[in-house]
Amino acid sequence: MDMIHVRAVSPPDLTDRVVGLLAGDPCVLNLIVSPGAARNPDGDAIACDVLTGAANEVLKSLRAVHLDRRGSIVIEPVDIAFSGRAAEIGSRRLGPLTRAPVWEQVEARIRAEGTYAPSFFLYLVIAGLIGSVGIVTNSQILIVAAMVVGPEYGAIVSIALGIDRGDRPRVRRGFLALGLGFALAITATFAFSVLIRAFGLQSQAFDIGLRPVSNLINTPNFFSVAVATLAGIVGIVSLTEARTSALLGVFISVTTIPAAADIGVSVAFTSWTEARGSLIQLLLNIVVLIVVGTGTLRCQRAIWRRVGARRDREDRAKLSG
Repeated sequence: MDMIHVRAVSPPDLTDRVVGLLAGDPCVLNLIVSPGAARNPDGDAIACDVLTGAANEVLKSLRAVHLDRRGSIVIEPVDIAFSGRAAEIGSRRLGPLTRAPVWEQVEARIRAEGTYAPSFFLYLVIAGLIGSVGIVTNSQILIVAAMVVGPEYGAIVSIALGIDRGDRPRVRRGFLALGLGFALAITATFAFSVLIRAFGLQSQAFDIGLRPVSNLINTPNFFSVAVATLAGIVGIVSLTEARTSALLGVFISVTTIPAAADIGVSVAFTSWTEARGSLIQLLLNIVVLIVVGTGTLRCQRAIWRRVGARRDREDRAKLSG
């Protein structure tokens, strides 16, 4: 049975209300209250386990009494739990809601990806350089490696969350980070490609115009939109379900970093048509991923709200019957 562990610090005057909320919910288990045990902030220590399907409502209730402002709330995933009572309550009261995402955790993961430390820009530059080597050597393996190294999907998802939540500063920070990051990556790959051309280090096939890897990247078409759309859906779903393997698949299916690298390489080799195609590919992927990401977030929220509302109707019908 999936559940989360909640640790909280409550001011003494708020503790009775918080404990009442938790104790009155059958989906809250293993409730422990330690008066005066917490420091920084000072207060009463409260710990409990909450069935995942009920976690959104429980956390909403705790925030409604301003526990997050006056004290603190910490959420931890529970990897393994052995509890017959939890399984019984989950199957009886939650039904399909047992698999519902905990939106506080989902948004925390996305917000963590939306912090742009210097390493974010360093990863983008390194990914672009790896991609440029893959392009001039016609190596698909290096293109995949560049996709995996690139951190840009975190910024794209952060923008999607900002649009979904109406958080303009988050959206603005995300676009600025992407703009600066890709500008640095393109500049670095251009400089690197100039050196490659000056010393004649490009592959012979690339030199005579046989560029299958580059042609795949700088030719945006229907399939580019289709792949970006599917990757955007899978990316958001994998974040909500914390499925890292599926998220890795998104990283290696989106041609943002390869397109940025190809812009720098194409300009260095004065291949202007290819540079223009790669720029279109880059912008197309970013726009599609943001739009699809925002739509998928909203659709998932709406779907789980309907599941919860239907479950509530069924519970009321059972009680009235």
